[in-house]
Amino acid sequence: MTAGVSPSTSGVAVLRRPTRVRLLWLLVVAVVLAGLVVASVVIGSRVVSWDDVIAALDGSVDGLNQAAVTKRISRTVLALLLGACLGLAGAVMQGVTRNPLADPGILGVNMGASLAVVTGIAWFGLWRFSGFIWTAIAGAAVTAVLVYLIGSLGRGGATPLKLALAGAATTATFASFISAVVLPRGDIAGSVRSWQIGGVGGASFEAIGQVLPFLAVGTVICLLSARALNSLALGDELAAGLGERVAIARGFASLGAVLLCGAATAVAGPIGFVGLVVPHLCRLLVGVDHRWLLPFSALTGAGLLTASDVLGRVIARPEEVDVGIITALVGAPFFIAIVRRQKVREL
Repeated sequence: MTAGVSPSTSGVAVLRRPTRVRLLWLLVVAVVLAGLVVASVVIGSRVVSWDDVIAALDGSVDGLNQAAVTKRISRTVLALLLGACLGLAGAVMQGVTRNPLADPGILGVNMGASLAVVTGIAWFGLWRFSGFIWTAIAGAAVTAVLVYLIGSLGRGGATPLKLALAGAATTATFASFISAVVLPRGDIAGSVRSWQIGGVGGASFEAIGQVLPFLAVGTVICLLSARALNSLALGDELAAGLGERVAIARGFASLGAVLLCGAATAVAGPIGFVGLVVPHLCRLLVGVDHRWLLPFSALTGAGLLTASDVLGRVIARPEEVDVGIITALVGAPFFIAIVRRQKVREL
């Protein structure tokens, strides 16, 4: 079964990159990421110097500065982890579906995870964070299968536009279901709506510790799928001719992406467009080889989400704009540009 147009066939992305160029970009991304980490710890509603950060880390400073630094460190760690996982999941989804429009938010996976969590809270008394994670992963998995099946209906199979439309329709439907579940429940409405925006402001090391095993397993699965994704990019028939078990390879890679999306949504809410923007940018930098593309997508995703979080603290100081809003402002125009560039006409 074909799944649309490979991202590798689009424009400049088809060009190969020499290893020295890739290593140079790796250095650039690492330096930028280090700068963003420093900015994330220092910048906020309360000004904190680097000396305060060092002092807070060794416990020699008490009071508001130490509290601010401690909170920002956990927030920065969470932004790095989730950005890396969402960027990686987006690259895997685009590789699995050979769809340049694939993204956990656009395909409705994040919203499916959200609906599962909200339903569990409202109807089943779900309040344990570990329960959130498992429920979100289950919701993400069911939604991924549902969207792919809907997008595969009709002539031509799962084309990029049909998958995007199926994902958009599923997202809108699930958002309506969430509203219907939450509106009669005034006791949970405020917290659920805040969580639905998507943000890392409520980060804590306890939550990070609980979600980290799921993120680690999902990351390992995705990275191990790199060679299989390279084969799938050639088309199902050619991949099978090369000895690849197409269905198993696609399912294995999808499992990793679902684990990442579900766990990320459980801890921070549905954050969209990171998985769309990052893989396209990384293809321009390092080419289409998934052995390079996947780790670069993780690093660049970490940088994008951290930068979005820092920007959200700056533009509305002393208030904050949740990171989910910032990524949507960046990603929505990018999504439109991709649609226009692909010139996809099938319905």
